[in-house]
Amino acid sequence: MGYGDLHIDYESHSNVRELLDCLTFVLEGISLEFEKWDTRHVKGPGLYVAVVTGPTVAEFADPMGNNHWPVSRCRTVCDGLDSFYETARDVARTRDGAVVVSVDDVLQRQMVRFRDLKPDDSGPSTAEIADYEDWMGARHMSALDTSARPNVVSTLTLSEETGRVTVFQRGTFETYTRGELGGEWNIETDGRLTT
Repeated sequence: MGYGDLHIDYESHSNVRELLDCLTFVLEGISLEFEKWDTRHVKGPGLYVAVVTGPTVAEFADPMGNNHWPVSRCRTVCDGLDSFYETARDVARTRDGAVVVSVDDVLQRQMVRFRDLKPDDSGPSTAEIADYEDWMGARHMSALDTSARPNVVSTLTLSEETGRVTVFQRGTFETYTRGELGGEWNIETDGRLTT
């Protein structure tokens, strides 16, 4: 039996689009707030977020030890955006692993490491996934591959090396260098507006 009209297109669903906008906004804000990206031997905040459907990621992810999202401080993304921003900023500086958030805006406590795609995994083949770029580290390559999984709507990364924010969907991506973040609202250090 085909699902046809019963299939939910999460990528275009208005609530999920709002969730992705909130996540992108927060990652951009964390990047723009950090002022030492060009300082030698200084690592900035880094974050990896996966938006998923379904009740579990156990089939393709492993717990990252004691790396946990502090759900007692912040349980959702958009419903408490200020709280999410403050918590994400702390997590980006102190913890490792991917933050998992469901399409209903609820954050999972356990941070994870996503397993590599295998040839028998459903979803796009490795040949259908965009090529890795020279700027991509392990976090970005994992996010690109993970975004191709059927029950992953999107993955997002904040690079701890450069402050770049990237949104991955279905094995493709859109990336924004720190100078491109915030669009017309990004003010350079000399006070001029950039577009």
